Amino acid sequence: MQTDILNFYRDKTVFVTGGTGFLGKVIIEKLLRSTDVKRIYFLVRPKKDDNVEGRFKAWKSELVFETLLKVKRDALDLVTPIPGDCSAPGLGLSDEDRRILTTEVQVVIHSAASIRFVEPLHKALNINTRATRLMIQLAKEMQCLKAFVHISTAFSNCPSNHIQERFYPEHLTCPANKVLEFNETLKPELMDKFAPALMGKFPNTYTYTKALAEQVIQMEAKDLPICVFRPAIILANFKEPMSGWIDNLHGVVALMYGNTLGILRLLYVNPKSEALVVPGDYCANVALASGWKVAESSSHLAVRNPPPIYTFSPEKSNPITFGKAIKMGIEINHKIPVTKTIWYPFAHFTTWAWLFKLGCIFYHLLPGFIFDLLLRLQGKKPILIKSYHKIHEALVLLFPFNNKTFLMDTNNTKNMWQSMSPEDRKIFPFDMASLNWVEYFDRILTGMRLYLFKESWDTMEQAKRRLFRLYLLHRSLQLVLCYVLGKFIWYIYNLINNQYYTNLEITLEPSVTKSLAI
Repeated sequence: MQTDILNFYRDKTVFVTGGTGFLGKVIIEKLLRSTDVKRIYFLVRPKKDDNVEGRFKAWKSELVFETLLKVKRDALDLVTPIPGDCSAPGLGLSDEDRRILTTEVQVVIHSAASIRFVEPLHKALNINTRATRLMIQLAKEMQCLKAFVHISTAFSNCPSNHIQERFYPEHLTCPANKVLEFNETLKPELMDKFAPALMGKFPNTYTYTKALAEQVIQMEAKDLPICVFRPAIILANFKEPMSGWIDNLHGVVALMYGNTLGILRLLYVNPKSEALVVPGDYCANVALASGWKVAESSSHLAVRNPPPIYTFSPEKSNPITFGKAIKMGIEINHKIPVTKTIWYPFAHFTTWAWLFKLGCIFYHLLPGFIFDLLLRLQGKKPILIKSYHKIHEALVLLFPFNNKTFLMDTNNTKNMWQSMSPEDRKIFPFDMASLNWVEYFDRILTGMRLYLFKESWDTMEQAKRRLFRLYLLHRSLQLVLCYVLGKFIWYIYNLINNQYYTNLEITLEPSVTKSLAI
């Protein structure tokens, strides 16, 4: 079968950054399985304990490529790692590798980023903003470039509640080129001290540096066939290449993992706000379709318009709230539990900071202290209290995004979907209007059980028995707590009642004495 998108990627050489991350791996796998690309280069950062060759060897053994290798046994031979580092000057590329990229590459997909909300500003700038400028400079040297897809985030302009598919320079307190200039000349410690003043209304360095990167594109990439792809919160794959596949514990995924484990019970979340979550495989399809679309648009435009922006989030006609999503996840988890669960999974919500801090003591820290004490008595290493500090920090960092509903305009993305042929829609699906949320969350929890908890299906009966025992313990504890609370209330009631009658007797005593004297 030949379609517009398949024709575009046939015999193309693609350069991918962030190929060792979750979305990068899904994009590369999809390219190899569904298209006839000529070659894929992807940037690999050497680590202290592992070189590029070692990381590439481990990368090829990832489960995400299992389906691909059954269909195309030698598919990974088309992938070539390029040593480099997005946080380094010149992307850490050698002269020879730079020559290869500038002479051979036709499509660039830039997905590398630091997604840590608490990344020091100077580091986030190097990885998320300066690297984007360096990628643009590299792209300008590419002799055969047809398309450049920059992967941003739907929350890159989160100071606004209604986010349109346009650039927002008005959110920045200082132009991107000035901020990068400061970062080059000032010491890292001093740069990080300036972070609050520079960030303004941005809640973290991730969204701020992503917004700066978009301005770099707006100002410096006008002569390139480039687009910006803004995905919302990326969760597990829906269908491809393996249903529910996920390989990381970041953000919302980590919170779902903690709830499934039975350790996360109090959520600092507004249950009525809409959850802007999207499947990983759908995001890969949008990224690849965006590359095709920007190449098609650029081929017949004499004057470059501002780079198009494609926002990808749930459709207004098919929303889901955090409350409904979490309830759905818990119900599914009760049907397919894991043997590692340490308490019966449930969740309560609050949007009050003081109540969250108070509740964490009783929901998390006290049970965690008891659990860690039992571990110490068994000669094991305590784990929960340390984990709770990280969990609470993550909940506070995520609160600006799950306390309210952001209105995301997705007109460009919907128009791109409408412009695709029926065949391309089947090969590269990403229609959020028709997504079945129950089916998707069922696959998320199933994938989490298989790929994060690493539990096989033959442990299901054992897990269900364990969950039933935990349910009995949970209900028993609730009864005990209700009894203790009832006794306490009764004690307070008697105390107040006795005090009332004592005061009444004192008040009446002189009158009674006087009447008796008469």
